[in-house]
Amino acid sequence: MKTKLYSVIVLIVFSLTATSAQEPEKKFEYSPSTEENAFLDKVQALSFQYFVKEANYQNGLVKDRSTATSPASIAATGFAIPIWALGSEKGWMSRDSAAQITLNLFRFLYNSEQSLDDSATGYQGFYYHFLDMKTGKRIWSCELSSIDTGLLLAGILFAKQFYVFDNTTENQIRELADVLTKRINWEFFQIKKDNQFKNTISLGWDKKHGFNDLGWWGYTEALFLYVLAAGVEMPNAEKGYDAWLSFYQWREPYGIESGHVAFPALFVHQFSLLWIDFRNIYDSYMAKRGMDYFENSRRATYVQRQYAIDNPNNWRGYDSLTWGLSACDGPDGSYNFDGKIFFGYSARGTSGPDSTFDDGTIAPYAAGSSIPFAPEICLPTLHSMFKNYGEKGLWGKYGFVDSFNPTLNWFDKDNLGIDQGPMLLLIENYRSGFVWKYLMKDELVRKGLTRLGFIHK
Repeated sequence: MKTKLYSVIVLIVFSLTATSAQEPEKKFEYSPSTEENAFLDKVQALSFQYFVKEANYQNGLVKDRSTATSPASIAATGFAIPIWALGSEKGWMSRDSAAQITLNLFRFLYNSEQSLDDSATGYQGFYYHFLDMKTGKRIWSCELSSIDTGLLLAGILFAKQFYVFDNTTENQIRELADVLTKRINWEFFQIKKDNQFKNTISLGWDKKHGFNDLGWWGYTEALFLYVLAAGVEMPNAEKGYDAWLSFYQWREPYGIESGHVAFPALFVHQFSLLWIDFRNIYDSYMAKRGMDYFENSRRATYVQRQYAIDNPNNWRGYDSLTWGLSACDGPDGSYNFDGKIFFGYSARGTSGPDSTFDDGTIAPYAAGSSIPFAPEICLPTLHSMFKNYGEKGLWGKYGFVDSFNPTLNWFDKDNLGIDQGPMLLLIENYRSGFVWKYLMKDELVRKGLTRLGFIHK
């Protein structure tokens, strides 16, 4: 099964040379209508149900996808932590229930096996990508994952800031959050070879193959990972981050106003900004560009919309209100339409017409998770897809299914936790700044940003 971690490697090979064309629209303020606000309420409430009904209350693990046999994903579990908290704020569950399932998860993580055994839950404080829902043991011979552990850690740090009541349950949550955070051995995952990736964080490790030779480099979803690692005093974190920055690719696919640090799949422009409020803070690279990562994600979002309007591959359905390429399920190669090839789970994306992986498959969460950056185009798009395709198969018990392909009239049957969760939380960041409000209080996050040279302007 393909995952986002390894889809990054696939997409990296696409050319990132600049082109020129019509500039995207200028940013403007957007006030959702009463209907659109009610629609967002519905999207969030149904998405929340995934993280209750597809979770094991006893150990807090959350399924990777909404199938009977799906294992847990530690990334989906990481997203679940603030989602349960949000549920208690919205009245979807009680605070006591949210705190208890969070504590059950932390107790499981603390007591789970950390060893070189093939069925262990983790090693060196990190966790394997996929775990058995009931036992919590490693499944599918998957990798010990730096990025997925990072997503889990971000959730753990959020919980430490959210659950501040002086009672037995919330006191234990904070205590275990400290223990789990300190147990992670970041130096173990740091590339030691004297090459271009030295001091960066490796993508993954397993006992049989050792470390993935690629470190997290260039602009990917791992931006927040470097902040967390720097915050816990990973050796040479600054050098690792400098190496990461050195691979950035700047593109201006539709003129100078579309210029941004590029990566084709839209989830890359969303994951880190779900956790960290990058508005008005700049690292050395972005300071030279005169823009922050929030603006970068806004421009990447506009590029996706413009690509769909241009529709160079003539896919059916693409227009200004039907777009969004990201990592998602797909119809796979069993379909034949004018000799075109279709893929299963893959990291689809575009940074302009000459840097694209596109088989006509759209992920609704791609637009939904970009609502904080460009609500004026994302919210109407998400609402339009619901109205035009919802009854045809795009809408189910957890709201939007993962993806659809209008050219083939194909609709996914599954929901994925790592897509459902970010959309729910980023919509809430747009509405109330919920995750940012708590995580930006964390000392580790603040220390990491300072250590990596972020400054306010």
